[in-house]
Amino acid sequence: MWALLKTFSWQELRQHPWRNAAAVFAVTLGVALAFSVHLINASALDEFAQAARSAGGQSDLELRPLQGHLDQAVYQWVAQMPEVAVAGPVLEVSSYVLTAQGKRPLRVVGIDALAVWGTSPDWMPMAQAAQRWAVFSPGQVFLNPAARHLSAGASTLQLQQGMQWTAVAVAGSVRASGSALAVMDIGAAQDLFDKPGKLSRIDLRLQPGVDRQAFARALQDSPQWPGDVRVAWPEDGESQISKLSRAYRVNLTVLALIALFTGAFLVFSVLSLSVAKRAQQFALLGVLGLSAQARLKLVLWESLALGLAGSLAGLALGTALAALALRLLGGDLGGGFFSGAAPSLQFSSPAALVYGVLGLLAALAGGWWPARAAQQMPPAQTLKGLGAFVSPSHSHWISLILIAAGAFLTSAPAVFGIPLAAYVSIGLLLLGGITALPGLIGLLLGQLAPRLSRHTLALLAVERARRQRDTAAVAVSGVVASLSLAVALTVMVASFRESVTHWLDQMLPADLYARSAGNLAASDTVFFSPEFVVAATRLPGVKKLQAQRMLPLTLQASQPAVALIARDLSDPARSLPLLQPPLPVPPGQIGVYVSEAVVDLHRASAISFVFCSRRVA
Repeated sequence: MWALLKTFSWQELRQHPWRNAAAVFAVTLGVALAFSVHLINASALDEFAQAARSAGGQSDLELRPLQGHLDQAVYQWVAQMPEVAVAGPVLEVSSYVLTAQGKRPLRVVGIDALAVWGTSPDWMPMAQAAQRWAVFSPGQVFLNPAARHLSAGASTLQLQQGMQWTAVAVAGSVRASGSALAVMDIGAAQDLFDKPGKLSRIDLRLQPGVDRQAFARALQDSPQWPGDVRVAWPEDGESQISKLSRAYRVNLTVLALIALFTGAFLVFSVLSLSVAKRAQQFALLGVLGLSAQARLKLVLWESLALGLAGSLAGLALGTALAALALRLLGGDLGGGFFSGAAPSLQFSSPAALVYGVLGLLAALAGGWWPARAAQQMPPAQTLKGLGAFVSPSHSHWISLILIAAGAFLTSAPAVFGIPLAAYVSIGLLLLGGITALPGLIGLLLGQLAPRLSRHTLALLAVERARRQRDTAAVAVSGVVASLSLAVALTVMVASFRESVTHWLDQMLPADLYARSAGNLAASDTVFFSPEFVVAATRLPGVKKLQAQRMLPLTLQASQPAVALIARDLSDPARSLPLLQPPLPVPPGQIGVYVSEAVVDLHRASAISFVFCSRRVA
C-alpha cells in the first residue's frame, strides 16, 4: 500500500512541474532572502567585533570622556595605581586620506608603543629592521590591510587636518582588521592634529586577581576622579553598533520573511487545487482501505517534499546572494553602519538549519488545510460523483478572533526594544482577513446574483462561485496575501518618506549645505576655518550664511552617541518644529532641544536635563 501511495504522490509531483515549481520558488525566495540578510549582517557584525577586539583585546577597563577629550594628567594619575598593570593612552582621530579616487575616510590612532603590546597587541607597529625606531619619529604611520589597499602601496599619504593637507610617510604595518586604520606615535598624532595633551581614552589592564567592577567603583569614588570622565567596558563598542543596527537588521529580516509567509499561501493554493483534482483518486484509495489519517499524511508528505526542495534551493541561493552582496556592497547594505569594512562571508550551519526548518514549516502550514480536506473527504459519495470537494469550513468567529487579537497586539510593548508583537499582529490581521474571504465572497456575490438574473451564463458563473466560496477563497488567498503586503509596505514607505521630507523641510530650510566631513566622527578633525566662512559669505548669490557645528555626545555607555548640533537659535519657536512651546531657560544655563528619539532611548525630559528646554519632533 505504501509503495502505491509513494507512486501516487510522485506521479502527481512529476505530472504538474510548473504548478509545483511556483510553490517551490516561493519557498526558495523566502528562505534565500532571509538567510542572505542574516549572513550579511552576521558577517558584518563579526568583522566589527574582531576589529573591536583587536583595538582593546586585552584591556579590562577603558576611561573615556563624556565629551571631547581627556586631559593627559588623568593618564599620569591612573598609570601609577598599584592595581593597574598596563595603562595605554590612545588618541583616536577620524580624518581623510587623499587617494587617486578622491577623499576616503581614515581612522588615525596615536598610541604609546611601549604600552600598546599590553592592551591592544594588534596595534603594535611592525617596521623594517632599518626603521625600527620610526614609530617614535614624527610624521610616520603604520597601516592595516584595509588602509594599505586604500593607499595602493604609496610611500607617503596626504592626511586632512581642518582645511589643510599634511604629508606623512608609511613606515610599516599593523595587524588590526576592520576599516582603514593608520597607527602612529601618540605625541606625533597630538602635534599633527593640534591636540596637545589630549587623549581619546585610556586602556587599562589590571593586575591578576583585581576585580574590575570593584576597581571601577573605587576609581569613581576617589576624590581625584574628574567629573567629565566615565568608566567603560571594552565590549561597549560592540554592543553599541549591535544596538544601532538592530532595528535595521530586524526590519530587513522581517521583510525577507514576508516572501516566505506568502510562499505558504502559494503552497496552500497549489495543494488545494491538487487535492480537488484528485478527489476521486483519494476516494478510490479510501474505498480500498486507506484511512483518513493516511490521506492526511499523504498530502503533508507532498507539502514536505515541496518545502524541502525549496529550502535546500533557498539556502544555496541565499549563500550565493550574501557572498555577492558582501563583495559588491560591503556589510552595510546601504545602512552606513559598517562603512569602510569589507567583511568575508561567515557561513553558519545553525542559522542554515533554522532557516531551512522555517521553509519546511511554511510549506507544512500551507499544506495543512488541503490535507485536512483530503482527510474529511467522504470516499463512497465522492467516488460516485455525488459529493464535491469542499474545503474545511470554519466559523466566522475564527476570523473575528484573529482580527481582534491582531488589533490588540498593536498596543503591546516592545520586547528588548524590538516590536515583536507588532509583527505578530500583522500576521494575525492578514490571516483573519484571508479566513474571512469565504464569507465576504458569499456576501458580495449574493448582492450581485439578482442583478444578473437575465444573463444566464454570468448567473451560472456567479452562482457556482457563490456555492463554492471556499474554493474561490483558495484561488485568491495567495493574491490577497501578496497584494495586501505589497500595498502595506508601499503605504508605510511612502508615509515614512513624507514624514522625513516634512521634517527636513523644517530642519534644513537652506538651498545649499556644505559639509566639511562626511561623517560625524570626523567633524572634530575636518572643519571649516573662520576665514573660509567669511569668504563664503562674500560669494555672489549668497543671501545668508549660517555656520553650525556637529559633535558626537555620549549620554549612556550602552547607547550610541547623540549628535549635538550647535547653531544660531535666535527664535527657536519659529526655526524648530517644536511639539510644545519652549520652556524658559534658567539664568546661567544653556537650553537644549532634544528629538523624540533621545526621549525614547534616554528617557530625556525637561526634568531629567536641567539644561533642557523642550524636545522637538
